[in-house]
Amino acid sequence: MLILIAGPYRSGTNDDPVLMKKNLEKLESVALPLFRKGHIPFIGEWMALPLIRLAGSQQPGDKAWEEIQYPVAHRMLEKCDAVLRLEGASKGADEDVRKASARGLKVYYNLDEVPDAENE
Repeated sequence: MLILIAGPYRSGTNDDPVLMKKNLEKLESVALPLFRKGHIPFIGEWMALPLIRLAGSQQPGDKAWEEIQYPVAHRMLEKCDAVLRLEGASKGADEDVRKASARGLKVYYNLDEVPDAENE
């Protein structure tokens, strides 16, 4: 499965780049285990952050940021098979879950809930 990893990135950081980096590292911490279960992990920031930079964003929440940050994940949800929602307050991740559920995608809340690829 192609699985979107959703959780806090900007939330709770007051736009502190160190805290945002720590949030990204938390999202990334489950990517390799998902891969080892036989799936393809995806984090929206992996695609959004380079595009945001290319669009000339100067700070989180500016026009270029808003144009790209959430739409990337929402467009990718059209290709994903499931979402892994990590804990922590995040309006963006909650919206990802809402959109995924509306599309009938499976939403997991713990890495252990995700089946190995050969057990699907």
